[in-house]
Amino acid sequence: MSAKLETLENRLRETLGERLARLVAALGEITIETRVADYLETMRLLRDTPELGFDLLVDLCGVDYSAYGGNWTGRRYAAVTHLLSVAHNWRLRVRVFAEADDFPVLPSIVPVWNSANWFEREAFDLFGILFEGHEDLRRILTDYNFVGHPFRKDFPLAGHVEMHYDPELGRVAYRPVSIAPRELAPTVRREAGYGDGGN
Repeated sequence: MSAKLETLENRLRETLGERLARLVAALGEITIETRVADYLETMRLLRDTPELGFDLLVDLCGVDYSAYGGNWTGRRYAAVTHLLSVAHNWRLRVRVFAEADDFPVLPSIVPVWNSANWFEREAFDLFGILFEGHEDLRRILTDYNFVGHPFRKDFPLAGHVEMHYDPELGRVAYRPVSIAPRELAPTVRREAGYGDGGN
């Protein structure tokens, strides 16, 4: 581990103390985990402590760990955040697992980084993670009438419903999916005379 990462690890341990549920340093990166109850305060400390100075939220994404590694036994849903300190030129990954798999809820960090707004909406839309305290939590990529959350591992590949134009109604409407699941086998199609010397 580089001296820079050791310095960051020591500062994280000193600043976060008991809020630090887990710290992993691997492949030149540090990932920390925190509990739901400590998540918001942990994020504030990461931003406001001058020795850490994580002033930029780069990304926040939802993750469904249900099929992770083939034998995952931990909690299913998490939010993973990537932070950057411009002043110290270091990065950090923060992971927090929702406590309930059937209704995942996490605190919103929009009060800490306003740029988390759309990222949290995306995680809500695609994974169904509810961010408590988010003032405008609504779908951002799928249609408002979309059924389910398409990035969940148990979401059917064909979806639940499909859109079609209904001439009787004079508008677009939904109906149950009518696509039969099938195995796709690759086929090769070539022009007549392909490979015969080009004559």
